[in-house]
Amino acid sequence: MNLESLVDLAGETAVLTAGGLLIGVIFGGFAQVSKFCLRSAVIEFSQGLLGSKIAIWLLTFSAAVVSTQAAIGFGLLDVTGARQLAARGSLSGSLVGGVMFGVGMILARGCASRLLVLSATGNLRALVSGLVLTIVAQASLRGALSPAREMLSELWTVQGGPSRNLLSLVDGAPQLWLGVLWLACALWLARRARIGYLVGASAVGVGLAVGAGWLFTYRVSQVSFSPVQVKSISFTGPSADTLMGLINSPSLTLGFDTGLVPGVFAGSLLAALITREWKVQGFHDGPSMWRYLIGAALMGFGGMLAGGCAVGAGVTGGAIFALTAWMALAAMWAGAIITHLVVDGEIADPVLAEPLSDRINGH
Repeated sequence: MNLESLVDLAGETAVLTAGGLLIGVIFGGFAQVSKFCLRSAVIEFSQGLLGSKIAIWLLTFSAAVVSTQAAIGFGLLDVTGARQLAARGSLSGSLVGGVMFGVGMILARGCASRLLVLSATGNLRALVSGLVLTIVAQASLRGALSPAREMLSELWTVQGGPSRNLLSLVDGAPQLWLGVLWLACALWLARRARIGYLVGASAVGVGLAVGAGWLFTYRVSQVSFSPVQVKSISFTGPSADTLMGLINSPSLTLGFDTGLVPGVFAGSLLAALITREWKVQGFHDGPSMWRYLIGAALMGFGGMLAGGCAVGAGVTGGAIFALTAWMALAAMWAGAIITHLVVDGEIADPVLAEPLSDRINGH
């Protein structure tokens, strides 16, 4: 049975939800096994190292670029209608929001996706931080913080279309070779850092899940009678919509995003149980709890302002070479590096400084 038959039989909403759930399970399982985490890569880079954490992040990013650009190149995917390219974008939001997200990512010891993955492993710190992030994100989208977000977003904008597409600088041709080059560098780093085959393959699997998200939603949009937004994996907005839907309505509006979030949780939980890594963990003390909550709030507002989280903007948007996504990703790196050096480095405040084991493992 092909996709068109499934849509005719069950409807595009059910198919999108099921597809989001399956892709989420794949993402969550591979993310847990590989310990994919932008924060860990930033910390390693800030220490002047090119080790396993950077290799894992680059494996994921390059796999997302290769799979997405290959699908575009072979005529299987068209992302010109995606929000990251078609709609008017905010350059100021990408920069300011990206920096805020990067700062929050260091303070909360994980980005939005990492907090969701860790929550499924019994990490109550990540669970509480993720809930705070989601609530602030919703307030930034439609609540009390939305005027501030809109004001910052309007400071510097760019029209949708070619102006927002970095590939328009090279006649819009798919840049598969860049992804292949980055993947080769990532494989070299992985070999140099002696990353195991399972971990390396799982990191690639995370990136392939991003490409699968783009391809799946596009294919559904081509056989659906109703408009379907072409998108892939992101967490800030979808997590907020899913949580608010559960709170405010007796029935949850189904779709790709509402399948994705529980799917990631389920995939991570399954991987943690199989590898026996499920363990209940809480906050160390009061001051450390404040650190997590402040970081989560900064990520909630920053992610909505930047147009996505470290995965939604950084990997998903980066894979289609959206200008605002690349600016947001660069700002996240900059904000995270500076925050790590100030808070957790040699000039760290001892109240905010984190244990060395947490700093290395991305917990």
